[in-house]
Amino acid sequence: MKLHTLKPNEGSRQSRNRVGRGSGSGNGKTAGRGQKGQKQRSGGKVKVGFEGGQTPLMRRLPKRGFNNINRKEYAIVNLETLNRFEDGATVNVETLKEAGIIKNELAGVKVLGNGTLEKKLTVQAAKFSKTAEEAITQAGGSVEVI
Repeated sequence: MKLHTLKPNEGSRQSRNRVGRGSGSGNGKTAGRGQKGQKQRSGGKVKVGFEGGQTPLMRRLPKRGFNNINRKEYAIVNLETLNRFEDGATVNVETLKEAGIIKNELAGVKVLGNGTLEKKLTVQAAKFSKTAEEAITQAGGSVEVI
């Protein structure tokens, strides 16, 4: 076997159907697009949701609610999960990621006051709930807003 004798397996490669090139392929003249109308013409696509001039469903349905485009999503951490760290440790975004507590920080980390904290920690986060802030300071730790 030599490189110049290599051929693909029978039926593994199919030649491209050249549309509109005579009727040998069965797709000549109208090129499989049918007779007349929007879909037969070049660029004749119907946009998504178009219902032939009838008011589309998305415009017929009532609008509900409000979507705030400036909304910030925070990665949430509860006090009870902070007990994993050693006494006197500094807890920030990097240490939380390394410990596998959060996957990504989103707009920052927010510490909530769910559970109890038994360790003295320095916690650095974007936001704290009042209960979380009180619990951290009561345990002898400190709170830093970044």
